[in-house]
Amino acid sequence: MPIYEYQCESCNHALEALQKLSDAALVDCPACGKASLKKQISAAGFRLSGGGWYETDFKSGKKKNLAGEGSSGSSSASSSITASS
Repeated sequence: MPIYEYQCESCNHALEALQKLSDAALVDCPACGKASLKKQISAAGFRLSGGGWYETDFKSGKKKNLAGEGSSGSSSASSSITASS
């Protein structure tokens, strides 16, 4: 889901909103209550929610949550490649 940035043209209040692509743009400022919010042009931001598609779909067996252990696994793979060549 994208994170959109808005700024009020009346009071200059800035906010971010997590919205679906199909949601209508926000217009009412939560700070002053006026209908003067404008969507800002900025770098796209998004959030991956849930248990983690990579953890649940692409890792198998004992390879769950291997943060920081990728270098030891890749060194054994590279040593087997160099030994066979």
